[in-house]
Amino acid sequence: MPPRPKKSGRRNNRNRYGPPKRSTKDEEEKAVEVDGEISSVLAGTMFRVKLESGHEVLAHISGKMRKRFIRLVVGDKVKMEMSPYDLTKARIVFRLG
Repeated sequence: MPPRPKKSGRRNNRNRYGPPKRSTKDEEEKAVEVDGEISSVLAGTMFRVKLESGHEVLAHISGKMRKRFIRLVVGDKVKMEMSPYDLTKARIVFRLG
């Protein structure tokens, strides 16, 4: 039996069954990691976090922290991810203590 001819219609940047592969441009737009301290607890798992630079941002808990029922209180040191586009909001990804 002869080998099957390759299809020319399929693009190179796609997996056969999944979404397109990420380009190198996506790697440049990664989140910025910063440390801070929780200054107040708000409704709906939202927090005011004071950064080491003195600024305060509004932060929410990441999904994995919600899933594992990790509790945060005022005074906890946390690691956060911030988008380079909006520096007033963040996502808490790790509790340092």
